[in-house]
Amino acid sequence: MSKLSRRELVGGTVAASVALMTAPYVRGAYAGGKLTVGFWDHWVPGANKTATEVVGEWAEREKVDVQIDYITSQGNKLLLTGQAEAQAKVGHDILRLGTWQPHGLAELLEPVDDVMGPVLEQNGEVNETVRYLGQANGKWIGVPACQGSQLQPPCSRIDLMKEHAKIDVQAMYPAGSAPRAEDWTMDTFLKAAEACHKAGFPFGIGLGDTNDSVSSAGAIFQSFGANLVDASSQITVRTDEVRQALEFYKRLLAFLPPNVGAWDDASNNKWLIAGKGTLICNPPSAWAVAKRDAPRVAEQLWTHGMPAGPKGRFAPYLPAFYTIWSFSKNKEAAKSLIAHLSLPSSIERLVVASTGFDLPAYQKLTALSVWAEAGPPKGTLYHYANPFDHQKLSVAGWPAPPKIAEQIYTRATMTKLALRYARGEKMETAVAWAEGECEGFMRS
Repeated sequence: MSKLSRRELVGGTVAASVALMTAPYVRGAYAGGKLTVGFWDHWVPGANKTATEVVGEWAEREKVDVQIDYITSQGNKLLLTGQAEAQAKVGHDILRLGTWQPHGLAELLEPVDDVMGPVLEQNGEVNETVRYLGQANGKWIGVPACQGSQLQPPCSRIDLMKEHAKIDVQAMYPAGSAPRAEDWTMDTFLKAAEACHKAGFPFGIGLGDTNDSVSSAGAIFQSFGANLVDASSQITVRTDEVRQALEFYKRLLAFLPPNVGAWDDASNNKWLIAGKGTLICNPPSAWAVAKRDAPRVAEQLWTHGMPAGPKGRFAPYLPAFYTIWSFSKNKEAAKSLIAHLSLPSSIERLVVASTGFDLPAYQKLTALSVWAEAGPPKGTLYHYANPFDHQKLSVAGWPAPPKIAEQIYTRATMTKLALRYARGEKMETAVAWAEGECEGFMRS
């Protein structure tokens, strides 16, 4: 818990754009007031400190006492905090919610269209996934938060891909320039997985029931146009596209470690850092830990784009949101603080403090210098933020209505379906099971 007061904080200068964005929220409305904020407890050392400093600058200027609680996501504590506050109708004025939470709590969230208007004008548009998750009933219910928002693209061993798969990932995704990845397709991906498996360094693509596995499955399914439920809530499991995705997974599973069905979100990181594998799909956390624990591995890691399927190139994306409860006691101050957190200068400081892990949602903020300069090897994160809009950012379960998609995601329906078929269950039996699951989601 961090308590900020104007006696403890050093005031900062404010650009003209700040005044414009916060103009509707004048100091006189809440001078000397209080604000409570619930942030995600960041795993990167120093990231929380920078967030506290950014908030402190606003608090000093506006003469507001701010209390920040950094809430861990371990044991689902952040998720449980949101549920508890929603039931009690009391809690933080601002609460950072994860990918699916805003829709589940939409009826209790304050609309923030008045914040998003100037933020979008300044920072540029957001991708379709952010609109899908951040809006309900035509209104914004959350403002994109870079803290903890992440892409989960491939991170490959430069040396192993070049030696065994004959693929130069640095040439395919060169630092400082656009991708040259026309031949980086699902077919190429399979051939590379087979070659690296034969060499004793398999790809590490999980098929468990946690975020990393489900996110990868979502992007792979979408690259084949394979959706379990469409935008109008129609079940679309029995399609050629879903069958094509399952055939792909059956072939891929033969080249993966034998226990990937039991992998959690730490498994792929450990696999790569230990030098056992060639490629995983993950934000830069594995690279960051390797810099500390396995520097020789880190020097050979390169983050790049997903392979393209018949329906396009999709990358797993998990955004987070700053939200305000409808029962907040200080809504105007909350909106002003969120506008301050959404300034390009604030966002860049937060991204730098996270060593490039955190990902802004805005079009104009995908080429920050932190990603170009990160290393070793220098430029390893250049393509992490998708600066050339080379791939469509998506979330597993899309395009189903969010309350249905969330269940597809949290129940890991796609990975379970892929495992059923890959391990010998008949195609029609497997798709019938998935169809029954989706029918159940619609009734719940």
